[in-house]
Amino acid sequence: MGKTDVSHLPYESSFVPEILTEDHKIKFACHPGVSCFNACCKQADVMLAPYDVIRLKQKLELTSEQFLKDYTVPWEMDGDGVIGVKLKTNEDKHCLLMTEKGCSVYKDRPAACRYYPFGLMGVKHTEAKADEQNYFRIEEEHCKGHEQENFLPDTKEITLGEYRKTQGVEEFDKFNLDWIRLMLKKKSAGPAVGTPSVESLQVLFMATYDLDRFKRFVFSPNFQSVYLLDKDFLDTIQKDDLALLEFGYRFLRQVLFGEKTIDLKADAVAKRAEERKGYWKARHDAEMEYANLNDPRYDPEVMGDEVMGDNKLTEQAEAAKKKSK
Repeated sequence: MGKTDVSHLPYESSFVPEILTEDHKIKFACHPGVSCFNACCKQADVMLAPYDVIRLKQKLELTSEQFLKDYTVPWEMDGDGVIGVKLKTNEDKHCLLMTEKGCSVYKDRPAACRYYPFGLMGVKHTEAKADEQNYFRIEEEHCKGHEQENFLPDTKEITLGEYRKTQGVEEFDKFNLDWIRLMLKKKSAGPAVGTPSVESLQVLFMATYDLDRFKRFVFSPNFQSVYLLDKDFLDTIQKDDLALLEFGYRFLRQVLFGEKTIDLKADAVAKRAEERKGYWKARHDAEMEYANLNDPRYDPEVMGDEVMGDNKLTEQAEAAKKKSK
């Protein structure tokens, strides 16, 4: 994966650095009578989460690949090269889905649009066992929805929790929560030798954003020869994008963090581990040479399969054999 072209990225929105909870009281109105109506769509900087892509590509009757190509631009989410996507804009920075009458996909608009002028923020404290879901306020000069003169007769002060319900954002958060947790866990995992491989970054993107390609990957002979999936489950993820997305989260927890979320075929895994041992040793030796680590604990002959990663496959294979007896 080469260096990402960011020449067409939308501008960066500003947000107020304060942590808000669902109990925070707000008073906000957005309607055609407000002078800034649609202004946010004309200065769009909308990050998409995986469920956003599902809703939009289904609404537009496109494959995930075609939607990503026609309506999004990539952006680098962290220093490790993890790629996310934002809605593409035209040369005037207008959202491509905006019309003179407003949003053309309003019922399926992304979570970031529903939250505006607020945003969801996942936080994982260093010593905390669980992550927290908090909120932040976006403050842009063009937005007049906070001003008294633009309030309607029925505009009332409500909590952020109530605002979320009026915007129908709870369903989006439900299906994006595991993605947020994956990103937080990856960020808090600590330093590792070298950088993430191109393959792991591609798998991460595919299993969260490019679900039609991920589906082909899951139904490929190589995948089916390693992972133990029953026919009913395969039928479900063949037809249901949400089930496929949730399976993608499970798959990523296994391949990125070593969690046991999907059963493996014992014989196939043991054979694959043996075939790939030479590859892992060569890759490990190259990483050790690059990092210039002289500590004997990093000697490939000392660490053996533990550092290659094949020990995990072997252990899981042996466990699967015992279970089948």
